[in-house]
Amino acid sequence: MLLFVLFVGAFGAEEDTALCEMLGRPEFPLLSKEGDITIGGVFYIHNSILQPPPSFTNAPEPIVCSGISMGSFQFAQTMIFAIQEINNSSSLLPNISIGYKVFDKCGSTQSSTSVMMGLMNGQERTLGQSCSGQSSVHAIIGPSDSSSTIAMLRIAGVFQIPMISHFATCACLSNRKEYPSFFRTIPSDYYQSRALAKLVKHFGWTWVGAVRSDNDYGNNGMETFITEARQEGVCIEYSEAISSTDPSGHIARVVRVIQSGSAKVLVAFISQGLEMLLKEALKQNLTGLQWVGSESWITSSYLATKGYSGILTGSLGFTIRKAKIPGLREFLLQVNPSQDPRNNLLREFWEATFGCSFQPSLHGQTQCSGSERLEDINNLFTDVSELRISNNVYKAVYAVAHAMHNMLKCGQSGEAVNQSCIWKDFLEPKQIAKHLQDVNFTLQSGETVGFDENGDPAATYELVNWQRNQAGDTVFVAVGSYDASLPNGKQFIMNGINTTWAAGSPKRPQSVCSENCLPGFRQAVIKGKPICCFSCIACADGEISNSSNSAECLRCPLEYWSNEDHSQCVPKVIEFLSYGETMGVLLAAFSLFGAGLTLVVSCVFFRFRHTPLVKASNSELSFLLLFSLTLCFLCSLTFIGRPSEWSCMLRHTAFGITFALCMSCILAKTMAVVNAFKAKRPANTVPRCSAPLQRTSVLSCTLLQVLICVLWLTLAPPFPYKNTAHATERIILECDLGSPIGFWAVLGYIGLLAVLCFVFAFLARKLPDNFNEAKFITFSMLIFCAVWITFIPAYVSSPGKFTVAVEIFAILASSFGLLFCVFAPKCYILLLKPERNTKKQMMGRIRFSKEGDINIGGIFSFHQNPVSVNPAHQVNPGTIQCEG
Repeated sequence: MLLFVLFVGAFGAEEDTALCEMLGRPEFPLLSKEGDITIGGVFYIHNSILQPPPSFTNAPEPIVCSGISMGSFQFAQTMIFAIQEINNSSSLLPNISIGYKVFDKCGSTQSSTSVMMGLMNGQERTLGQSCSGQSSVHAIIGPSDSSSTIAMLRIAGVFQIPMISHFATCACLSNRKEYPSFFRTIPSDYYQSRALAKLVKHFGWTWVGAVRSDNDYGNNGMETFITEARQEGVCIEYSEAISSTDPSGHIARVVRVIQSGSAKVLVAFISQGLEMLLKEALKQNLTGLQWVGSESWITSSYLATKGYSGILTGSLGFTIRKAKIPGLREFLLQVNPSQDPRNNLLREFWEATFGCSFQPSLHGQTQCSGSERLEDINNLFTDVSELRISNNVYKAVYAVAHAMHNMLKCGQSGEAVNQSCIWKDFLEPKQIAKHLQDVNFTLQSGETVGFDENGDPAATYELVNWQRNQAGDTVFVAVGSYDASLPNGKQFIMNGINTTWAAGSPKRPQSVCSENCLPGFRQAVIKGKPICCFSCIACADGEISNSSNSAECLRCPLEYWSNEDHSQCVPKVIEFLSYGETMGVLLAAFSLFGAGLTLVVSCVFFRFRHTPLVKASNSELSFLLLFSLTLCFLCSLTFIGRPSEWSCMLRHTAFGITFALCMSCILAKTMAVVNAFKAKRPANTVPRCSAPLQRTSVLSCTLLQVLICVLWLTLAPPFPYKNTAHATERIILECDLGSPIGFWAVLGYIGLLAVLCFVFAFLARKLPDNFNEAKFITFSMLIFCAVWITFIPAYVSSPGKFTVAVEIFAILASSFGLLFCVFAPKCYILLLKPERNTKKQMMGRIRFSKEGDINIGGIFSFHQNPVSVNPAHQVNPGTIQCEG
């Protein structure tokens, strides 16, 4: 085609007849007017064509257009109105007239080439010949669709003729390298598609269906929408394409796909074929869907009829802002066939508007008089309440005028002519295209017009909602807006107006593949299905999701844990053996009871301190032992309560020192008994375990434990520690040993003393019962050792606060064992058997006795050898103990 155009341009005026014959039947403008500058216009004035099938033997028959489009005819008249305003203006292009040529694209992309030829070659119908002249247009307004625009730009772009579309929205047209002379007054579909994706996401619709026109507009727009929707987390259940030439079977199949889908929202990016789809939807009773439409149909009044209201009521979609053009309605009402009686388009318009005919009809049709009034008609042509696309045509004409004005103003203002000035006779289209890029002006309505580096205007939209008024008619209500120039998050704004939803419902529909996952759950993608189809899995312990439809669960910080619903992190339960719980209270009560019982025993011993039994028990060591036992009972209280730096250092050291003192006292007492009864002869009466020696041994053994504790506290003292490793759901407050060697050294030293006590007590187990308490000490040491041997595995394996409870239990058990085994027999005699608390009982002189009215004594020699008793353990010094 390009070669053909170049070939045509090579012919001169002298070969005009031959050229006309080559062109055959040229394309003629339906509306035209001469001027110094000519602007071409391409509109869908007719919406259907009648073309017989080709015979392949004769030349193709010309295309016959039918079915006048009132909306597109309004666009054409708006272009003429704007040109008339500019011609009447004294400030814009003064003394220069603008002419126009309006062509009909006849609702077909295939006619774009012939229309473009007519615009470029300037062929006009004259009397006596088919074509003449070599004039051309300086700029083109239109066409109304992307596919035809692309086809025409392939030709116009070679000659750099600027084309300004009022309705071609394909994002592909923003490619400046491929379409350098293209401009438009409607935003690119790139922005509309992004806005639709954000709209769907805003209302929580993550599972939608899609249908599009099978052309550049629908395919490119839907591709951008799907890409953006996926980034927003929206899934497309199906995507179908239709066109106005599809057979009815294909349209029926598309409706069945929509009806069988589970998506409740349908995104319709359609410029052609929507009415066919709606008719089939009525046949198959397709209702209850939430339609989301593109600007190509969302404000189409011919669809807003009661026939389609059951399907489309509640529809949402973006459209360009509504505007007012002063004087346009009055201009439209003046259109009349009398303006150009030879113009068939005006006659056809008049006949279609009033349902009459200028030709006599055989069927009784009303004959047109030409005096009918357009004021009495309310149709798409006379309706100026929804001036959106017409306003784009208006802005396009003014943009061309301002570009030309900027080129010609130096010559009009009387300035000296220089190289930058251009005369109207030498005006070239490529110069207009260059100046169009820089235009920036404001209309009377206050709207600013300009183009970016891609020839696109600022992307602003209104969100309209199909609602019914009180009369039951469908109206387009603006419920929000979108401005692509604003930062993300602020581009889409709802204005607070109540929205009508699918089928007129006041409740917003839900369209999801899977129900929302509540907080505390995460999404798990189902294999083989889109990411919007998922199952909900509860978060694991220690993990949360604090919002719906969380993709992942978040792990709580170290000192926090998930609540019961796994919806938020809460501080972990802090666990330690406290006085506020039953176990702590019981252990503290037993501790105080043991200390109190020890004090009672001390009081009993003090009360009977001068009696033979107390004296024979080595009262000094007994009182020291009772004192140490009291401390043993009380030291267990340091293990109860919140661990602190001081309590951690005190609890183990106090335990070690008090028990070392206790074991030292028992060891000294046992050694004294053994030493006393091991003397075989009276000559061996030198005290081998005197009171000073006993004190020294007790002090030495205790100081050695004190030294171990001092080294422990100096090198690596115990300290409070938050144990989060043992239990994941709680924090155990415990005392870290600092140095385990120190702890086991303290415990091992106590064990060593206990073993020594057991050994000495075992050696003295067969001494005379009256004096011998080694048997009870032996039994107490067995209990003591058994408790602490059992303590070791229990201490290591017990969790949390039970570790402390085990240690306290071992302290109390061993302390009670010592108290009862050592002092219970003596208290029994002191309190309940005072008759046995005598010197004779202590000395063992009375072997057989019986009470009677008359007592008879007997002296016999039961033993063969006398043994001297150590004075330290004698009740009555000098008394001889016998054996054998």
